[in-house]
Amino acid sequence: MGISDKTILFPNLHITLLNVGKNINIGGFTIAYYGIIIAIGMILAMFLILHEAKRVGIKQDDMMDVFLFAIIFGVVGARLYYVIFSWDLYKDNLISILYLREGGLAIYGGVIGGVLAILGVCLKKKLNFWKVIDLAAMGVLVGQICGRWGNFFNREVFGGYSDGLFAMGLPLSGIRSLDDVTMEMMQNTYKVGEFEFITVHPTFLYESVWNLGVLLFLLWYRKRQKFYGELFAFYLMLYGIGRFWIEGIRTDQLKLWNTDIPVSQVVAVLMIIGAVCYMIYMRRTHKQDIPAEA
Repeated sequence: MGISDKTILFPNLHITLLNVGKNINIGGFTIAYYGIIIAIGMILAMFLILHEAKRVGIKQDDMMDVFLFAIIFGVVGARLYYVIFSWDLYKDNLISILYLREGGLAIYGGVIGGVLAILGVCLKKKLNFWKVIDLAAMGVLVGQICGRWGNFFNREVFGGYSDGLFAMGLPLSGIRSLDDVTMEMMQNTYKVGEFEFITVHPTFLYESVWNLGVLLFLLWYRKRQKFYGELFAFYLMLYGIGRFWIEGIRTDQLKLWNTDIPVSQVVAVLMIIGAVCYMIYMRRTHKQDIPAEA
């Protein structure tokens, strides 16, 4: 098969992927790769969370309840967050808010919804919220590491023009939306066969690798943490740092109403400040200290 609108290039790495589809057909049903990847991420996150629950003395049945409610409310939160900051897309057709298959989920909304669900389950089951939220942070990272590759298959969530080592070439006819294409990209298009390509920052890759690094740090640090909630605080801080940088080069930013300020950068700064303040407070007061053998 030759060059097509399904081709993805990494020209400076001399990598050509000729047939990167967005979905697969099984028994007459069309299943998006994005959905498959999200499902894989959820399964891997569940296994990690259940393993860690056993290590810290939380019943796996209780943790499974936490996981299920966090997933449900996380999806609801992710959708509501996206809709709120993209209201012009939905205000004239409210039923389209329910069309999840068309995309439109935001991770920050998912985190907020998931945290609220976890708090509710912990109150109901009398679980240590801070101990549970530490485990949840690692599960969220697994989901994020996997989930970003769904953006790769959808040709979406990319950054501005790049000619760097990891620059990614996408055919204009194959991307999710021409609204994500900047003037600089158009000024640097090139043809491969019959197709016109743009080269962009593969922000999906940047964020996936960054999150992998954060997860590895948390896995290393978890037996050294000083208090419950510290892992979650590190997640908020470190993910916030990475997201602030990556959001700055994305071309599909959600903006604060009537401004050019990216919502995700504002939230990232608030996450970083909140996490740092929490860690300073806990270290100074020595609250929720974890026994050395934990």
